[in-house]
Amino acid sequence: MEKIISPEAVRVLGVLIEKELSTPDYYPMTLNALVNGCNQKSNRDPVVEFGEFQIRELLDELNRARLTGHASVAGSRSEKFRHAADHQWELGAEALALMASLMLRGPQTVGELRSHTARMATFESMETVAEVLQGLMDRESPLVMSIGRAPGQKGERFAHLLCGPVDIEEVFAAGSGGSAVLGPGMSRSGMSGSVNASGALLEEIEALKSRLEALEAEFERFKSQFE
Repeated sequence: MEKIISPEAVRVLGVLIEKELSTPDYYPMTLNALVNGCNQKSNRDPVVEFGEFQIRELLDELNRARLTGHASVAGSRSEKFRHAADHQWELGAEALALMASLMLRGPQTVGELRSHTARMATFESMETVAEVLQGLMDRESPLVMSIGRAPGQKGERFAHLLCGPVDIEEVFAAGSGGSAVLGPGMSRSGMSGSVNASGALLEEIEALKSRLEALEAEFERFKSQFE
């Protein structure tokens, strides 16, 4: 097992990897950019509210794990930070992209991972994603594991192991996706809103189906008057 880090530190590391792969012109990152990247409301699960002091503490944690470090950028006066996950884990861009997505969005299916990593790496097919995931699971110290299918879902989902073993029952109980462990400053507000919206949408669909069936029955009664 790779060195275990906190779920809060996972968020910081995921943002650093995402930024390097998706917008390299803005990498390495300043402290302010890291705060914004960690706290953004879209493409994040769970939603967090980290401050600068907390980010610095998390960077220290990652630095002790040899996963981050300071970066010297010519002509820049701002302190900047970089990740070292590619060297520490000996991973290429595709595997790093999958790890970043799992770190920022929680457990996902192969299809979701291919879609969510589109800005970070190019996967020619679902099979390619599955092959890279398998490589992450087959390591001497696995970085990823399968958590199976959630109730009511078709696709097998995968989760990172950076915070230690995943409590599958807890993940399923939390609903749609989500990191297995929450820490201080982390909430499922964004996720629960998504779940509630999905439930409302299903209710609306069922109501529309009932109305359609009623209209069909009324039409049949109307048509029978002329037969």
